[in-house]
Amino acid sequence: MSADRPVTLAVIIGAHGVTGEVRLKVFTEDLARYKVLNATVAGVALTLKSARPGSNGTIARFAEVTDRNAAEALRGTELTVPRSALPPLEPGEYYHSDLIGLAAVSTTGEALGRVVLIEDFGAGDVIEIERENGQRFMVPMNADAVPEWDGERVVVDGAFVI
Repeated sequence: MSADRPVTLAVIIGAHGVTGEVRLKVFTEDLARYKVLNATVAGVALTLKSARPGSNGTIARFAEVTDRNAAEALRGTELTVPRSALPPLEPGEYYHSDLIGLAAVSTTGEALGRVVLIEDFGAGDVIEIERENGQRFMVPMNADAVPEWDGERVVVDGAFVI
């Protein structure tokens, strides 16, 4: 995995009010730790001044966005940081972005497909694997179903493969 690969932390989903605040869909627990976020659509860096919970997403203010029109123009913009800016992981932890795109193989070495999605339905992460023929199946991301993974592949116990 590349340390400079961009990782999406949030997406601007709309404007909030008339002073340039935006509503965000956030994919991290601590957005405030990142003072500068790269805006993919605008191709600029945005300086985070504040972020607070709102009734329809997180409400954020960026130094470079000063009115509703500028905020509305950013709708759909992904906010990213380099992978190297993320905190280090403890053993057994992973970032979703590190798993997406990895090859999935069985414990016997059979190619199963690629990880295309990770969902959390409340009981823990579930990875979705797409086979070469386009069919998909889901596997719980736990030690029984996925006993190991690294920067190149996830290993899936055959008992969990449909």
